[in-house]
Amino acid sequence: MSHGIYVSATSPGSGKSLITLGLADMLHRHADRIGFFRPIVQVADPDQDPMVSLMRRSFRLDASRCRGGLTDTQARGLLVAGKREEIDSACVAIYSELARHCDVIIVEGTDLIGQDAAVEFDLNARLANNLGCLVVAVVSARDLAPAQAADAVDVARRELDAAGCSLLAMMVNRADGSALSDIISAVRPGKSHRPVYAIPELEELSRPTVAAVVSTLAAIQVAGTDNLERDVNGIKVAAMSVANFLHVLLDGDLVITPGDRADIIVATLASALSPGLAVPSALVLTGGLAPDEHIRPLLAQAPFPVFTVPDDTYRTAQRVGRVRGEIATGERRKAAAALGAWAKAVDESELLERLSLPRPARMTPLRFLHDLIERARSQRRHIVLPEGSDVRVLHAAEILRRRDVCDLTLLGPAAQIRELAVSRGIDLTGITIVDPAHSPLREQFAVEYARLRAHKNVELAAARDTMLDGSYFGTMMVQLGKADGMVSGAAHTTANTIRPALEFVKTRAGVRIVSSVFLMLLPDRVLVYGDCAVNPEPNEEQLADIAIASAGTAAQFGVQPRIAMLSYSTGESGAGGAVESVRRATELVRGRRPDLPVEGPIQYDAAVNVSIAASKMPGSTVAGQATVFIFPDLNTGNNTYKAVQQSAGAVAVGPILQGLNKPVNDLSRGCTVEDIVNTVAITVVQAHTAQDTAHTRAEPAHTVQEPTQRQAG
Repeated sequence: MSHGIYVSATSPGSGKSLITLGLADMLHRHADRIGFFRPIVQVADPDQDPMVSLMRRSFRLDASRCRGGLTDTQARGLLVAGKREEIDSACVAIYSELARHCDVIIVEGTDLIGQDAAVEFDLNARLANNLGCLVVAVVSARDLAPAQAADAVDVARRELDAAGCSLLAMMVNRADGSALSDIISAVRPGKSHRPVYAIPELEELSRPTVAAVVSTLAAIQVAGTDNLERDVNGIKVAAMSVANFLHVLLDGDLVITPGDRADIIVATLASALSPGLAVPSALVLTGGLAPDEHIRPLLAQAPFPVFTVPDDTYRTAQRVGRVRGEIATGERRKAAAALGAWAKAVDESELLERLSLPRPARMTPLRFLHDLIERARSQRRHIVLPEGSDVRVLHAAEILRRRDVCDLTLLGPAAQIRELAVSRGIDLTGITIVDPAHSPLREQFAVEYARLRAHKNVELAAARDTMLDGSYFGTMMVQLGKADGMVSGAAHTTANTIRPALEFVKTRAGVRIVSSVFLMLLPDRVLVYGDCAVNPEPNEEQLADIAIASAGTAAQFGVQPRIAMLSYSTGESGAGGAVESVRRATELVRGRRPDLPVEGPIQYDAAVNVSIAASKMPGSTVAGQATVFIFPDLNTGNNTYKAVQQSAGAVAVGPILQGLNKPVNDLSRGCTVEDIVNTVAITVVQAHTAQDTAHTRAEPAHTVQEPTQRQAG
């Protein structure tokens, strides 16, 4: 039976989309099949509703699990005609169809922005009852004192109770952040005596993006960058002199000026290109006037987009002023901020207690990644990113900060990083920037490095130079407890990333080699592949090391380890040097960790296919159900993971380095922003595990061979 949750605003402008997104993220991690339904949409085509589109993209829902219902025009026509029951019937029919494919459905009600909000409130309550949904009521506390917010909660409770609704939870949204605790204290308990959660107003959500403004104006881009995700922090109508205009121009302002104001156009460009001066989010040229032909070549290099509109300046400014920031526009930065606010404010375990959901039977890639982010957030650690001058790293840092996943330090020239961030519209508020060249930590780190590398005759002067390298500086932060983990490699080789760790972080007790795994996210399960990124030709002892370390990593991320030591032969069916090496490595694993289920040599088909396993290796506890796959060499492992990734549509997360005393992880130089976010989350989880166990032992450091530059990308 499908569960339904109806998210209903109790007043206009409640920001209920934040609640919808937070609920969906939570439920997606605790139910196999979630769905979304918006009974009444405010666009002509229900499939084009912004929230329907956002939910489809964010949670990979198709039309069988995510739909809009009637248009606003259709619903109002039926209301005027006195045919309210037809609205109910149409919505119940669509909801029933969705319920065939879902375990839980989130229903988002109307926005209460019509002429009669009371009618819409009654419509939402009636729909919730007819759909059989529990109600999550969202009260807006914007511009309300704590006592007023508490009264608004009481009023909403009474009205929903009078309408016969089953209330699941009350949410207070858009509260004054400085009065949040007072609001929580002022809210009186309801019949269930369950907590009422309060979420603060977020400026970054209320600010529109350049893309939203452009859509409203139907503006045409004529020059500049294609970055339309930037927030519009303010509006500047440039009708004054250049000197006065530059005095009031701030970072992120959207500048509106007639297309023939060459002085303002050039001044805006000069400001954006001058260190320390404001960089606007966009420039809108009004009146249908094109800039002077001598100015157009300059605008081609503008670090902001330039648009033209036919309307005059006054009309354009009016229209821009009415554009609202919306989560539903789909910008990942706004979604990250919304989910971060939800995670800080809502006790998910308590909220889930109010529901009775079936336990998920499958681990999908999306659920794994959502779980990973939530787990990292709950285990909060401090991660250092040495490549602060890489735009992808800055975008990832902003998303991680907005989602409140971890504390971050970026390394690099502070002024250069801030200038790059401003030019790309990236908000680095709350993120520490450290320049190794000017940090007071450099001397301390150099002294420690010289001490640790004294056996290599490293002198203090050379150590000072070494600490100018971001990888060395960041790794020393981890070594000395200034950070809990490091992620690098977006712009550097694997050797550059892990060499410092091999020099002085060293490997864990009993581990003689640093290796890597990929988490392969298949449609219904997670497999672990190792080593696919670091060691070209491991010997049998190293293979055993890799297998044991990979089993530990698997368990760390919720995968029950069953190890397949892969070869071109299964059991006793073949012979040869390569097969015998795998056989001996398997025996080494059994000898060192008799608690781990391991089989080898074994072919891949026998490791994953139950029927093939039954004929090739009957009675095995691993064959046919392996979860950890150890490849005999890098050539095999790297090509296999890429083949599965490209041909089977698996999501490959990694490489995840393993075996070090403290977590350091490597990125591919072709990594995306999402790859960086996921790798940082993985590093947080590793750091949590490492710190939980570090105090229980004094670890002798093994001498390890520093790897050559990895050939695999």
